[in-house]
Amino acid sequence: MIQRNEANLHKNWQKELANVVTCPKTLLEMVGLSSQAHENDLKARSLFPVRVPVPFIKKMRKGDVNDPLLLQVMPRHQEFLTKTGFNKDPLLEQDNEQPGLLHKYKSRVLIMFKTGCAVNCRYCFRRHFPYQENQLNKKSLLDALSYIKSDANINEVILSGGDPLMAKDDAISWFLDELEQLPQIKRMRIHSRLPVVIPARITDELCARLQQSPLKVVFINHINHANEIDDEFKAAMQKLKQAGVTLLNQAVILKEVNDTVEAQINLSEALFDADVLPYYLYLLDKVEGASHFDIEEPQAIEIMAELLEALPGFLVPKLVREIGGQKSKTPIDLKLGRVNL
Repeated sequence: MIQRNEANLHKNWQKELANVVTCPKTLLEMVGLSSQAHENDLKARSLFPVRVPVPFIKKMRKGDVNDPLLLQVMPRHQEFLTKTGFNKDPLLEQDNEQPGLLHKYKSRVLIMFKTGCAVNCRYCFRRHFPYQENQLNKKSLLDALSYIKSDANINEVILSGGDPLMAKDDAISWFLDELEQLPQIKRMRIHSRLPVVIPARITDELCARLQQSPLKVVFINHINHANEIDDEFKAAMQKLKQAGVTLLNQAVILKEVNDTVEAQINLSEALFDADVLPYYLYLLDKVEGASHFDIEEPQAIEIMAELLEALPGFLVPKLVREIGGQKSKTPIDLKLGRVNL
């Protein structure tokens, strides 16, 4: 009976996707907050649509206006602020030569496999990205595969978006079939927030296909706070782990969400309890509309210095910034802080 219930749950991830909350007033009501107290914030939805799956809302603390999960998805009036250095294309991605494909790094190519997301995070660096001009169909994916095949330097393909797990299992399986025919490809990386916001997305069918692949599959979660990790997420990670998938996490350090030593320690420990290793901790990409999430670099360095003292090295993520036009992530030099590495 338990197996049958789990099977039904996994068949319903698309139903969860269809029932995401898109009205900020509804979101506030679901977490026990008054919309009248957020009248100015409700206007910000016009800048970036609201999308929040119900399983993610259920993880929020009821009646807490400062809940760290709510802050990531609830529009705020500060999104209307303009601040020097913040713009609509902070990573210089929007004029890419081949729609839906980014080749910023020599050995890796990123494909915007699906341009939609299950959840719209308010700090998203692609919140102004012209997804409608970068949508990929089967023909354009075949063109992307031809591009990859023509460059022997490329040995890793990154599925991103949007969120690649918005695609159905058979679409992912088809792409893997094609990718596995390219002899230079060693790894496929999947970047997704879906296991956090709709854990049922990690289906038995998906895990079976990933396990069958001769490629090394790396799964990058995007989790910013320990409260995002629950038993359903842990179960999803166990399914991927049993399929031989390497599990990592990248986070963004966000003001009022996770910009304390305690929050970062709790996140690393919760990730490891779920068999996920911390990978990157990003400074905020300076995208227009998200300046209220930004913290100063020296504060991030101080937090990292204390993390190094409090945690074993394998639980300390790399503090980095991504700079448009650069050929790699830019590590933040902790020597500028109070530690001498």
